[in-house]
Amino acid sequence: MNNQYYNEVGSYYDDDARDFEKRYWDNFVLQRIRQSFREEVKRLPGKNILEIGFGPGFDLVHFARILPHANLFGLDISQEMVNITQEKIDNENLTNAQVAQGSVEDIQHRFPNTKFDTIYVFFGALNTVEDLKSAASCLEKVLHDNGRMVLTFVNKYYIAGMAIECLKGKFRTAFDRLKPVWGGYSPTKFLASTCYSPSEIEAAFSAMKTEKFRGYSIIYPAWYYRKIHSKIPKRALEILWKIDEKIGGSITGGLGEYTLFVLKPKV
Repeated sequence: MNNQYYNEVGSYYDDDARDFEKRYWDNFVLQRIRQSFREEVKRLPGKNILEIGFGPGFDLVHFARILPHANLFGLDISQEMVNITQEKIDNENLTNAQVAQGSVEDIQHRFPNTKFDTIYVFFGALNTVEDLKSAASCLEKVLHDNGRMVLTFVNKYYIAGMAIECLKGKFRTAFDRLKPVWGGYSPTKFLASTCYSPSEIEAAFSAMKTEKFRGYSIIYPAWYYRKIHSKIPKRALEILWKIDEKIGGSITGGLGEYTLFVLKPKV
């Protein structure tokens, strides 16, 4: 992997790796959304399961534990994330899990002669690929004919976020997601990324059929609006979450902070 852009993405997450896990456990919204993502994977039968962008191994280790008869494979752009996850695998003696460093284009090289029943990507790792259509082709090549992909993306048209930023007077950043290059979530560190609309994702994965679609944080405040969460009563937050669940599968889901797709081959 000699690509300059992927080297930059890898370095960004190398620097972020050690603090990443603590921030996650301090944020109950991220935990809740992650559990919802996991439920989509758990519904799918599969012997070989691949995760792209596994970070510190939250999900790969989780599935290796609860699915002892499945083989878990993971690919991440950050060597430090690989190191952290490998340490967890070794400490728990999870013989059904293996991880490697690389981009989505490296799948066949890192895991040769392997086809996957399930491929999943949580929290938008595909927002940092060089070309989404090319990445889609790489994933399609290693998916079994009856396999499924569970893919999540940082959404381009997060309307509530745009409105909140405008109300805060941050007009310069309110529409950053609409730009060809988005700088990521950090206010201090730039990560060149791309936010995708549902139609752009379906165009990139044109060989796949959408089996399920859902948007997240349409009206339920996004994970990074912690001050807003602290001001809303818990009961009201529960109601907002349930409304999100109800409307997330419609066209309204395309206005959320994240989108989720369950895809299967058309043929």
